[in-house]
Amino acid sequence: MATQTERLEKRSPTIRSEEELDDLLSEPTQGCIETLADLEGDILVLGAGGKMGPTVARMARRATDRNGTARRVIAVSRFSSGGTAEQLRESGVETIACDLLARRALDDVPDAPNIVFMAGRKFGSQGAEWLTWVMNTYLPGLVIERFPRARMVVFSTGNVYPLTPVAEGGATEAHPPEPVGEYAQSCLGRERIMEHFSRERGTPLTFFRLNYAIDLRYGILLDVAQKVQAGEPIDLAMGAVNVVWQGDAAAYVLQALSLCASPPAVLNVSGPETVSIRWLANRFADLLAAPPPTFSGVEAPTALLTNAGRCHRLFGYPRVSLDRMVEWVADWLKQGNRTLSKPTHFEVRDGRF
Repeated sequence: MATQTERLEKRSPTIRSEEELDDLLSEPTQGCIETLADLEGDILVLGAGGKMGPTVARMARRATDRNGTARRVIAVSRFSSGGTAEQLRESGVETIACDLLARRALDDVPDAPNIVFMAGRKFGSQGAEWLTWVMNTYLPGLVIERFPRARMVVFSTGNVYPLTPVAEGGATEAHPPEPVGEYAQSCLGRERIMEHFSRERGTPLTFFRLNYAIDLRYGILLDVAQKVQAGEPIDLAMGAVNVVWQGDAAAYVLQALSLCASPPAVLNVSGPETVSIRWLANRFADLLAAPPPTFSGVEAPTALLTNAGRCHRLFGYPRVSLDRMVEWVADWLKQGNRTLSKPTHFEVRDGRF
């Protein structure tokens, strides 16, 4: 019998609708199903209305349904994007509309022994740094005070690491943080605030340092493909990146609940490749039948890279390969399907987002 990875790799490069895409993204891995079978209690996804939150919530629901565990999966967000809450409810996920910064509203959120904390702010930080710090440091303090006994996976980012030599393969979890720019500094602030309470109260945490999730509607691959399609020059200053299929990243999120500890555990999450931006652009030019790409600048000897080897050792390699992701993105663009118009700004080297 073919494995789940083999089935995904053999799948047609055509994904025709957002419904089909969301279904594919939220397909749980066997490891995810087994991990949630071993965990007791409900799952709360805080900040579930963003780009990746609905995938995590749906996958938690589907994995729970498959392993026969009786639990609620509850997604909490302001749900400012129209239709997200309704779509989650149709998938069997309960929803609560809540401004997490409103302490009284946060107090009304039900307790749960398993929490995925995803709320945060990146884009728009430049010029509104105070709001970024409130979202990324003050709010985490409120959340861990509110749920001091919960097992919690806390979304962080590989941006807490410095730029490292491309030839070294990326920062491991043992690499000291050295964030560049206020966004990245505030993300390290999130970790430090929550680490304090974890050590003081014993709250078990996993810091989930992710670079970069790939959906077909946003992500680094889409950023590069759109520039190739439009004939726009591609900045090579950040000449290499790490990427991972969002469905695989979501499975790692839920499996990371099994790692939570005090002091906090740390997990780097991405794909296994150090991906050349120049190679990506040329590959997309072939797939899109576009003219050869144009470039600006040259590759720097350093880049924002993380080594996710420990994640792969613990939870397995991603099901969806880099080349399959590239094919899916190119085909999505050729069909003219909707994108989110949310560029990643992966090329930024000074941390100003």
